[in-house]
Amino acid sequence: MPDPLAVAFVTGVTPGKWERIWRDRRPRGRLDLAPMTQTAALAALEAGTVHMVLARDVAADDDRHAIPLYREAPVVVAPKGSLVAGLDSVTLDELHSLDDVTIQPIDLENGTGEDAVALVAANVGVCVMPQSVARVLSRKDVVARPLVGVPDTGISLVWPTVGAHPLCDEFIGIVRGRTANSSR
Repeated sequence: MPDPLAVAFVTGVTPGKWERIWRDRRPRGRLDLAPMTQTAALAALEAGTVHMVLARDVAADDDRHAIPLYREAPVVVAPKGSLVAGLDSVTLDELHSLDDVTIQPIDLENGTGEDAVALVAANVGVCVMPQSVARVLSRKDVVARPLVGVPDTGISLVWPTVGAHPLCDEFIGIVRGRTANSSR
């Protein structure tokens, strides 16, 4: 089988567990993991420079398969010491009702969210993002609080419908939790 299998992943996805299982099952095989923005990862998949992508909110279509893996809860990232930081959770209506609170835009398609979190840390509003992204971008001067009543996001494993790498099925088995001895 040809090595390596190249897998891109977006901010917030932590593929370490799957990489360890891959190494245990294929000690001489290589799994190349590459952090990318969503736009870059999907472009790399289309160009064939990566074989699979762990992406946010991507559905299957004519060009690619997609297996939903898990859902992520949204959070509000706010400056430490702010009114939002003192709450256990917050709704979008509550956020909009607060005076002088700006919701900073975050573009996870083309970025990681670092700029938005830096603005929040500078006490320039709050931002909304998946919990896993907030965890990756956490800083001592900001806090994350659950945002209730807002749709969650999903992480999917995505690969091309035509010309898939021969090792894609093996990686799919790993992320789905199949053991080395199980059969499809």
